[in-house]
Parts: sequence; C-alpha cells; structure tokens
Amino acid sequence: MPKTIRQTVIIKASARAIYEALMDSRKHAKFSGQPAHISRKPGGTFTVYGNYINGANLELVPGRKIVQFWRSANWPKFHYSTVRYGLTKVRGGTRLAFTQIGVPDGDYKAKKSGWHHAYWQPIKAMLEK
Repeated sequence: MPKTIRQTVIIKASARAIYEALMDSRKHAKFSGQPAHISRKPGGTFTVYGNYINGANLELVPGRKIVQFWRSANWPKFHYSTVRYGLTKVRGGTRLAFTQIGVPDGDYKAKKSGWHHAYWQPIKAMLEK
C-alpha cells in the first residue's frame, strides 16, 4: 500500500532562493552533484539526479509552491507519486513544508531518509552561508 511522507524543515534562506534551488537546472545540479534538466513551466517535465528521478510539473507558484508528479527509476512501471513543496517566510528564513503522496511501501524508508540527505542538507549547505 503506497505511503505518505510529510517533512518540515527551516532553511536560513529566502523562499525565492529555495524555489530556485529546486527549479533551476544548474542550481539543482550544484547542490545534488548530479545532472538536472528541469522545465520551469506547468506541464513541463524534469529529470534530476541523472535519470534516477523524473516527472512533470503540475503547479508552480514562484517562491511559494511546487507540485509535481514524481517517480524514482526503481519504482514499478507507470507508478508516480505527488510531491508538494510549500514555502513560507518565517523568522530567520523559510519553512519548507514537504509532502510526498503515493510512495511504494518497499521504498518508503529509503525515500523518507533520502529527502534529508539528498535535498534538505545539501540545499542548506548551498544556501545557508
């Protein structure tokens, strides 16, 4: 049965800078250390971490919200999750509220910890200077 991941992280950077780290191909490649090709348009597609992760943009509100269909290469064929990043200004930075709905049960633990070490920590390292 697919599962849901919910995480909240405070990043000492502007919402716009975090949005750009997630949606700009060069900035994503910089924090991830892997190739990234990201469309900045709703309906546009993306591949990040090489071709390990791919999907499509559902809703984009610059500096505020990203909603995407998202999948890992090791997931069952045609299985996608829905990923939502919400960005809110707070004292000292931005609160990133993250939800991923539809994670396959067999990959839940890896994805739950993976968001921390593959996204939140390297984004913080790149932006919190």
